[in-house]
Amino acid sequence: MHTFAQTNIQLVNQLYRDRYTITELDPILTCYELAMRLFTGRFRASGKTFIAHLVGTASILGSLRVPSNLVAAGLLHAAYATGDFGDGAEGISNTKREQVRAIVGEEVEEYLARYDALPWSDRHIADHYHKIDALSGIDREVLLIRLANELEEYLDLGMLYFGEERRRRTNYLNDNGRLMIEMAEKLGFPALGASLAQAFKETADANFVPALRGPKERNSSFLLAPQSYQRVMDKLTTRLQGAGSTKAGAQNQTEVPK
Repeated sequence: MHTFAQTNIQLVNQLYRDRYTITELDPILTCYELAMRLFTGRFRASGKTFIAHLVGTASILGSLRVPSNLVAAGLLHAAYATGDFGDGAEGISNTKREQVRAIVGEEVEEYLARYDALPWSDRHIADHYHKIDALSGIDREVLLIRLANELEEYLDLGMLYFGEERRRRTNYLNDNGRLMIEMAEKLGFPALGASLAQAFKETADANFVPALRGPKERNSSFLLAPQSYQRVMDKLTTRLQGAGSTKAGAQNQTEVPK
């Protein structure tokens, strides 16, 4: 199987080698800068850094020689589902869309919004398969991003490193896997279909030792804040608690006994 990039350096080298121009690389570099901010400290349930997954998805798309804005969208495809915009709010919003649009432009942002709205489950995969010929151009491209994402999940037996619940929820070693392979072919990318077929087969045939997952089995992505950040938060909490105690004490001292 093709070896796909997992770092920004590998991705840029791959794309430049495949004759993407400097102008075409510009939106990809911009999206990577935003991805670093939105996914700082974020890990996949397997323990893999989230940004490596994003780069891998973009690398798969780049290997298909799709337009650079589509590759750029692959780098941010999970922005609205998992990205940290600093407001503590989950999911897509008009405010987030405006922020992203101002950085990456309307075309890339539209891919991201449509990707976020694309339902994906056993039933939906079958629906997408049966309706694929009627999809608009941009919706076909969004579906292609989704298929690249699914391939990236299975590379290096990655899905086997997820927790049991997640593995059950996204098990494509069945009819849905076949539908995904055929969708890739219907979209005009037989190489992607072949890579999906190989990844699914390698996962099904793997002699995997569960202990390789480590001490924790996780079913969803998670955030690990740097310890230096945690120390700052602890100090801030202590100061706020101290200030609250001082204020309460001052109020008690000024109360007039009845």
